[in-house]
Amino acid sequence: MKKFSTFALLFAVAAPSVVFAQETQGTTVQMGAPAPLSSKCQFLPNAPDKHEVVKGDTLWDISAKFLKNPWCWPEVWGMNKEDIKNPHWIYPKQIVYFDRKNGRLRLANPLSTENGVTKIQPQIRSVLNDRNAISSIPAHLIEPYLSQPLIIEKEGFENAPRIVAAQENRVFLGKGDKVYVRGDLKSDTSFHVYRPGVALKDPDTKEIIGYEAVFLGIVNLDKVAKTPDGVDTFIVHNSKQEIGVGDRLVAVPATPIINYVPHSPTQTVNGKIVSIYGGVKVAGQSQIISLNRGSNHGVDIGTVLEVGRAGAVFPDKTDSKKPIRMPDEVYGNIFVFRVFKNISYGLIMQVSNTVQVGDVVRNPGQ
Repeated sequence: MKKFSTFALLFAVAAPSVVFAQETQGTTVQMGAPAPLSSKCQFLPNAPDKHEVVKGDTLWDISAKFLKNPWCWPEVWGMNKEDIKNPHWIYPKQIVYFDRKNGRLRLANPLSTENGVTKIQPQIRSVLNDRNAISSIPAHLIEPYLSQPLIIEKEGFENAPRIVAAQENRVFLGKGDKVYVRGDLKSDTSFHVYRPGVALKDPDTKEIIGYEAVFLGIVNLDKVAKTPDGVDTFIVHNSKQEIGVGDRLVAVPATPIINYVPHSPTQTVNGKIVSIYGGVKVAGQSQIISLNRGSNHGVDIGTVLEVGRAGAVFPDKTDSKKPIRMPDEVYGNIFVFRVFKNISYGLIMQVSNTVQVGDVVRNPGQ
């Protein structure tokens, strides 16, 4: 039988409730005591004792192996807000352990053996933005939606720089052509070109809260206007569709950080699905939807929301004066991966029904 070093289990993410072990003259010293988990964050009855991380794993997948609700991951690790934003600390070949006594998950490097003694190496989370770290959700499903403009909010549309003229008065342009732009560039030099698409209306207020953007291509600044009434000259870098006068510009954003830990929102969120990307009427697992809630409502990247359908209302055959409202049907979860002020985009994770425009989204377990 192999002997285990008392430099045993490892410490989890730093937090007041975390237990960690250290070696002190051959004994294990525990510091702190874990707070009890909420009733919503319970482990599966058949949860494994451990899981070795492999390439292709996601935080969501690993969490689902241990927990009834994957969005409870931060609670079982004792994570604070900054930990949630930067979970670049789990890598292939590491081992996630289920500490059954304390009801927590722990992380260690692979076992190593020296002189017949097997040691578990503690993992210190010190490397950020490491490409080898596992992602929160399958990255390939959302990568096409991270850099290109999906939504232009109403204010952004009204103030966006616009193409006012084209080279040699041409109607449409392609790669290498010149376009002339008027508007505040804010010192940016590379822009996405888009054309406003479908107006997105809040299902509750019926007000326009933004426009779906039809991505056309990328243009780069060539010459800055020399007079106040002049125009800036751009060169079309590439074009997915034909670019023309009246199309709008939005600065190419820095690569967004998408590796947030799945987590429940910190405040109450009650919203609805505004649209299903691609203009279809119903959606299923791994499709993209937009919500009428954003950063102004406490939603951030990694927020997990339940999606469901409001219970139907119909007359009570036994009492015509009192209609009946059936219970709301909760049928899945959405992982928010891109956030605007009043709108956000989410990936449908697990659903047992079709997703429709107007369906409700809210805090999980609410």
